[in-house]
Amino acid sequence: MKKWFIASTVLCSTFFSSWLLAAEFDAKNPYTLMNNVATEVFGRLKADQKSYQANPELLRDVVKEDLMPYINVRYAALKVLGPIANKSTKEQRTIFTDAFNDYLVHSYAQILLQYTDQKIEIEKEKPIDAARKTTSVRVEIIDKSRPPLHLDFKLRKNTKTLDWQAFDVQVEGVSMLDAKATEWSSSLRQKGIEKVAEEFKERVKTPLKKEEKSS
Repeated sequence: MKKWFIASTVLCSTFFSSWLLAAEFDAKNPYTLMNNVATEVFGRLKADQKSYQANPELLRDVVKEDLMPYINVRYAALKVLGPIANKSTKEQRTIFTDAFNDYLVHSYAQILLQYTDQKIEIEKEKPIDAARKTTSVRVEIIDKSRPPLHLDFKLRKNTKTLDWQAFDVQVEGVSMLDAKATEWSSSLRQKGIEKVAEEFKERVKTPLKKEEKSS
C-alpha cells in the first residue's frame, strides 16, 4: 500500500508538470489546463506502454522533452532549500536547481514506468478570485484494485503572464515539497548544497526498473 501511495503521488505529479505554460493549452485556467493535459499525457503513456516497458530509459527523454519544460523547477527547488537559500550564493542555488531538475527527471521517469492505466478524475471548476496568486486543484486517482487516492495540486500564478504554474502536491494534507525539505534539511546543513547536489547526480544514474506491486 505504501509503494502504491508514493507511486501514485509522483505519477500524478508527473502529469501536472506537463501542462505548465503549455502553448497548446489555456494556462489561464488551471482546471481546463489540467483536464486537457491529463488526457494527452496519459493517452500517450497508454498507447506506447509496451515500448516503455521494454526500454524504460526512453522515459527519461519523454520527461525531459515533454514534462520538464513546463514545471517551475527553480521555485520548487527554493521551497525545498527553505531558509538555507537565503544564506546561499546565486551559484549554489543554480547548482542545486540543476541537480534537483535531474532528480525530478529520474523520479518522474521511474514512476511513469509504474503506470498501468489508472483512471484520473479532476474536480469540477470553481471560481478563482482574480487577485489570488495561489490555488489548488483536487485530483482523484482511481485504481480498480485499491481505494481512490486524493491529491491537491498547488499552483502559483505568474504575475507577468497570468499563467498558472504548478509547484507542489499535497497528499492527505502533507506537502511533497515540505516532506523533501524535511528529509534533506540535515544533509544540506551538514554537507552543504554542493555535496547534496553531487549526491543527486549520482542517484539519478540508477537504471530505471519497474517495481513489483505491493498491497
